[in-house]
Amino acid sequence: MSVFAALGTLLTRLADCLAPLFGASATAAAIVLFTLCVRAALHPLARAAARGEKARAALAPKMAELNRRHKRDPERLRRAMAELYEKESVSPVAGCLPMLLQLPVFFVMYHVFSTGSGAGDLLDHTLAGAPLGGRWGGDPTGPHGPVYLALFALIAAVATWTYLRARKAAADARPADARPVGAGMAAGAAKVLPLLSFGTLVTAAVVPLAAGLYLATSTTWTAVERALLHRTVRVEGVKGSARSSR
Repeated sequence: MSVFAALGTLLTRLADCLAPLFGASATAAAIVLFTLCVRAALHPLARAAARGEKARAALAPKMAELNRRHKRDPERLRRAMAELYEKESVSPVAGCLPMLLQLPVFFVMYHVFSTGSGAGDLLDHTLAGAPLGGRWGGDPTGPHGPVYLALFALIAAVATWTYLRARKAAADARPADARPVGAGMAAGAAKVLPLLSFGTLVTAAVVPLAAGLYLATSTTWTAVERALLHRTVRVEGVKGSARSSR
């Protein structure tokens, strides 16, 4: 049995369990619930990524100092940076690897929800009468317009919240003086990444409704998870600093 078929079988069984509660929309509810369960299972990776990002951020002042001291000697700067990472037991890619490990899972789920490949009649089911295999026709007054508008409203709200939080975080973390090597790239990424949530809104408008549900659920989970993780990691950092000062 392929991975896609296995996922389709799990969704079918989950939908059967949810049918008494959600009726004809049980498959849509199964997509949402299954996505939440997968994201919960991947939470340790997201937590590791948040800690890695925090560790790299903590080194920013020292990296800025190295950049100021060795800016005329790139080779020496690279050696000094490598020594700093080794001394602090921090990987230059801390926070990136855990996120990359999640990508294959997201790809499989998106593939099934957007194509129905290996998942039987998954896309033949409905949500409030709107076919899960159907796409928004661009007419908000159509028979299934309210379903798509509610979906778009959720994704837009999450995207806006994510964007505003990212801008605030970037403003709070902006260094007052010299920047370390790669700071320009990091700053550019910090500006672009929040905008990807608005890209999700565009994607949801052209993919099948099932894939749109998956995107909305996963995007909402990501926004809430990152907010909670950053708060938790920040609290842990404060406690750690208090212990070390004793």
